[in-house]
This record gives sequence, C-alpha cells and structure tokens, in this order.
Amino acid sequence: MKTLEIKSMAFNKTSIDSLYSQPYSNYPIVYFINSNTIVYIGETVAVRNRMKNHLKNPERKSLDKLTLIIHEKFNRSATYNIETKLINYFLADERYKLQNKSQTANSVSHNYYEKPFYNEELFNEIWDQLKLKDYVTHSREVIENKDIFKLSPFKELSADQIDLKDKIIDVCQTRIKDEKPFVFLIKGEAGTGKSVVLSAVFNRLKELATEKSSDLHNNNNYILVNHNEMLKTYQKIAGKVKALKKNNFDKPTSFINKRKKSNKKADIVLVDEAHLLLTKPDRFNNFEENNHLEEIMKYSKIVILVFDDKQVLKMKSYWDIDKLNNILKGTPSEEYVLKNQLRMRASHEMIHWIDQFIEKRILPLPSEEEFKFKIFDSAAKMYKEIRQKNKEFGLARMVSTFDYIHKKDGKTYYIEEDHYKLPWNTTEGDTSWA
Repeated sequence: MKTLEIKSMAFNKTSIDSLYSQPYSNYPIVYFINSNTIVYIGETVAVRNRMKNHLKNPERKSLDKLTLIIHEKFNRSATYNIETKLINYFLADERYKLQNKSQTANSVSHNYYEKPFYNEELFNEIWDQLKLKDYVTHSREVIENKDIFKLSPFKELSADQIDLKDKIIDVCQTRIKDEKPFVFLIKGEAGTGKSVVLSAVFNRLKELATEKSSDLHNNNNYILVNHNEMLKTYQKIAGKVKALKKNNFDKPTSFINKRKKSNKKADIVLVDEAHLLLTKPDRFNNFEENNHLEEIMKYSKIVILVFDDKQVLKMKSYWDIDKLNNILKGTPSEEYVLKNQLRMRASHEMIHWIDQFIEKRILPLPSEEEFKFKIFDSAAKMYKEIRQKNKEFGLARMVSTFDYIHKKDGKTYYIEEDHYKLPWNTTEGDTSWA
C-alpha cells in the first residue's frame, strides 16, 4: 500500500470481485459511493463484503461510482474520525445529497493515538486531493466558514452532548403518548453546543419517524427558529440530508397560526433560541396571542427548548427564569444544563475574564494564552489587522454586538466611526450574516 491512495472504480460486481486479492481488502479504509448528485460515505475493515451488501441495498442502486481512501497507517479510530469529517464536509460542499443516516455512539468526539495527524494533517491532504480530482467543489477554508457546516446534524459530539441527545430521544419515546404536554429544557451559555445537539436530535427523530418498529413512527415533528437566516440554513441542510424536508422547519408565529387554522397538534417541536420567543402580542407580524411559548405548548405533545437567559435582546421578547418557570408551572418537565465551552480554545482564566466582562467587571488581562488577545481603541485599526490575518490564514472575522441601529425598511445601516464604515446586520447574496 502507498502512504495515501485514492482509488476510484465502477460500483458493480466486477469491480468488487477484483478487490479480493488487494492488500487493503481486510484493512481499515474509508470510502464513498456516488452518482452525479447523491453520495454515501462509510468506513470498513472488510471492503469486499461491505460493498456486496451495498450492492444489495435498494437505496444504492442509483449510485455507480466507488472511491476508496487507503492509507497504510489507518486504524479504526482514524477511519471513524475521517468518515465523520467527510460526511460533514460533503454536506457543506453542497454538490451531493447525502444518503447517510445519523452516526452511532462511535461518533462521540474522543482522543486516540496521533489524532492530530489523522484529524488535521491527513484529512487536509485527503480533501485537497479530492478537490484536485474534482470529486468536491470547495476548499476546506470555504467549507469551515459555512453556516451549513456549523449546524450539520452529523457533527461529532462530546460525551456530554451524546448524553443529552440520548436523554432527549428517550424522553420523546417515553412521553409521546402522555395526555399532558411535556417540556424538555436545555440550558447553556453561548458556545456550549446547544444548536448542534438540536440539529443531531432532530435528524434522528425524523429517521425514527420512518421506522415502523419505533414508538415515534409517523410522528409529525418541527424545528422552530426565530431568524430568517437560521431558517434558510436549516432548509439548506434539509435539501442535502435524506431524512429532512424543508417544511420541517418554521418560525414560531407561522407555526402557531398554521396549527390554529388546522386545529391539529404537532408531535415533537424543538425550539432553538427560545429566549427570543415573543412575550407579548406583535400584530405587525401577525401574532395576536400573549406568549409564543404558551401557544407552542398548546399545539405540541412534546416541546424541547434551548434557552439562554443571557441572550435576551428586546422588550417584546423579555424573558427571565421566573417568567419561564411561571409558564412551565404544572407542566411535566425535565432540565439539562450544558456547561463545557466548545466554541473557544482558551484557558479557564481567559473564559473567566470574558464572563466577568459580560457582568461589567474588568479584570487584568489574562497572560500566557495560546493566542494573542488584544484590545483596540480604534475599530478601523482592528478591522485592518483582521483583514491582514484573513489574507494570511483565512477564517479571520470581525463580529459586532446587537447595539447598532437596524430597521426592517430595506435600507442599509452602517457602523461609522474613526475612518471606519461597514454595513451592520446585512446579508450578501447566499451568505448569512449569522
């Protein structure tokens, strides 16, 4: 075997029979089977037997090309890792629709011997070669900055996230036939991976809805989001994932009004960023009732809420823990708190500094970080330096808080100060500001 080999052939019995005498025929490998528009990605230690099974699978009948990714240093942990990354990257590349189902517990994010080599160095080489051979369209840098990549339902999950996912699925299976509605509350600050878990859970629920042996067979399930940009992202994912449909995703007011009109309950409803739900009528946006959450609970058997009371933005969506508890009073419920910070690779000292800054307390700047932490007195200087970093390394971005003026009147609103002028809260083409 060569160090890395990417080998393509027709996906048929003749090609598969020819694998019998190959040195990698009983060795860990990663593979994908595809047509011009559909792909299935997997890993195996018995490639010939696995491909024979795929040939018998009716879903694979439309696929005509097999590509094997072979490396002399592959082991099972490495191939699981690379398989999962390929699924996420293929999804965000948007060339193919995926036939893959949800990953099993093997997709839990874990360390193994020489993981940085396989996860970064080798995977980067694999993806660059796939792009060179025109199997994929976009570079790694472009994919890693896509919103569809960040919300992929196939992401590797931490042990805490897997535990939460399993708890939610178990609650849904146990409570779906209850007479009273049930609420499962997910709490956690920004960066603890709440939305990623929600995406993975929803995909699994939709898969279970197609399985006749499941307690959730034929369930009518939805994800509700508050931003048009998030709705577009989820619908984009639905266009590329087998179990999902675009009409599985909606905004709260639209969902409530549809339920009122049909007078039918949904089965399981997941609400991302529930702290943005309305807490008073908004007749301009066709919401006549007093509270989004009360109405969602009225029209759902099970409600799964993602909630962060530190992200309340406006008076018509004013939430605190007391208000939430009052609405849930008397309703059977369960709570899970995600605590591990996944968005930042920083020391505890650094995260503590940011937590204190949020509470309007400024501590001495942390030292000995793995990255440069700087505070600028000029937005123009910061923007110039970030552009330079982006030119050198990619993925350098500037973000801003919600404190700037923005009206829904079709006009562009700018942040202007100190030789600095950029539009705030706008969408360019297909790219979401979020």
